[in-house]
Amino acid sequence: MSQGNLLYAQSGGVTAVINATACAVIQTCRRRKVGVFAARNGIIGALREELFDLSGLEAAGTAALRHTPGGAFGSCRFKLKSLDADRAHYERLIAVLRAHDIRHFLYNGGNDSADTSLKIAQIARALRFPLNVIGVPKTVDNDLPVTDSCPGFGSVAKYTAVSVLEASLDVAAMHESSTKVFVMEVMGRHAGWIAAAAGLAGKRADDPPHVILFPEIAFDEAAFLARVKATVERVGWCTVVVSEGVKNADGRFLAEAGTTDAFGHAQLGGVGPFIAQLVKTRLGYKFHWAVPDYLQRSARHIASKVDAEQAFAVGKAAVEYALAGRNGVMPAIKRVSSTPFKWKLVPVPLTTIANVEKKLPRSYITADGFGITPAARRYFEPLIRGEDTPPYNAKSGLPEYATLKLKLARKKLPAYRIADK
Repeated sequence: MSQGNLLYAQSGGVTAVINATACAVIQTCRRRKVGVFAARNGIIGALREELFDLSGLEAAGTAALRHTPGGAFGSCRFKLKSLDADRAHYERLIAVLRAHDIRHFLYNGGNDSADTSLKIAQIARALRFPLNVIGVPKTVDNDLPVTDSCPGFGSVAKYTAVSVLEASLDVAAMHESSTKVFVMEVMGRHAGWIAAAAGLAGKRADDPPHVILFPEIAFDEAAFLARVKATVERVGWCTVVVSEGVKNADGRFLAEAGTTDAFGHAQLGGVGPFIAQLVKTRLGYKFHWAVPDYLQRSARHIASKVDAEQAFAVGKAAVEYALAGRNGVMPAIKRVSSTPFKWKLVPVPLTTIANVEKKLPRSYITADGFGITPAARRYFEPLIRGEDTPPYNAKSGLPEYATLKLKLARKKLPAYRIADK
C-alpha cells in the first residue's frame, strides 16, 4: 500500500514561529519523498477541499518560511463539536482525505486543535480509513499540558520582557513632570505565563515591572492600589503588567465583553485601560497604557532563537511520527536540564493534551501575588535566549519575509457548505 500524502493545517492564533514549523514539515516531506498539501485557513479549508499543493513550492520560498511570522496558509477559529453533533463534518473531512490519498494529517494548534485532532483520529478509525493524526504544538499562551513549553511562547515572552524594559526606561525619564504609572496589557485568558515573563525585565528590587496581575490570583483592588501608591512614593513611578484574563474575587473577568469567540471562550479586552483609569480615579496619577495585542505574537524581528529551534523541531518530528505509523500523539518538549539548557522531544497521547489548560504554578508567583519567584526565572530565562533575526532588505530597511505562490489542488468532490457559527 502507498504511504500516501500528508496534509498540514494551521489553527487558532498564529505566532512569530508557526511558519518555522510549516517549513520543517515541507522540507521533511520532501526528503522523505512524501506528497504534501496545506489546508487553506485550517480545518475550514480541509472541509471545503481547498488544499494547497505544495509539491511545486520553490525551495527558496519554503526556506523563507523559517523566519516569516503569521500563518502562511491561513488559520481559523473553528471548533468541531462532538462526533455525534458534527458527524457530517467529520465524514466530509475523511472523504476529502480519501479523495487526495492523504494518509497523514498534522494539525498545528493549541488545546482545541488537540481535541479536533483526537476526534479526527477516532472517526477515521470508526470509518476504517488508515490515517495517522499528529497534533503539533503551538500557542503563545503556553498552556498546553505535559510539554515543557509551547512553540510561539518563547518569542512572545521575549517581546514582552523587552517591551516592558524599554517602555519603563521611557517612564523613568518622564515621571518627574509627566507619566507616573504605565500599564501594559498582555494576552493570557486563563493562564499568566505571558504576564509572568514580563518579570524577566527586572533583576533588582524596585526594577520594573513593579506590579504583575495574574489570572491565577484574584484581583484585590485595595492591595493593588496600595502597592502602586507605595511604589510611586518610593521609586517615583510604577510599571504595571496585567493579563487580559485577570478576574475578581467572584471569578468574573475584569474585562469581559459579554460575547464569545468561535471556540466558546469569553471575548476579552480592555483590562489595561480599566486598570489605568482605576489608578487615575483613586490615586490621581497621570498614566499611559498600551495593548500590544497582535504585535506581541507577530514580532518575528525579536524572536527567541530557542523558540524558533523548537518550532522547527516539532514540525520535523511530527512528520517522522506520522510516517512511522504513530497516531493520536503530539511531539512534546521535555526539559532535560536548565543549566545548561537541554531539551528533547517525546511523543505524548493527545488524550492527555486535549481540552486541558496548564496554569502558571503558584510557586512561580511571589507570596504577595505581584511578582515572579527565582523558580519562575529559572524556567523562563532559557526560553528567551538567543536571537534569530530575519534577513533585512538593504534598500528598504525592512525584513525580507516569504511571499509564496500557492496553487490550490484540483477539487475532486462536490462543493461543501459550512454553516456560519
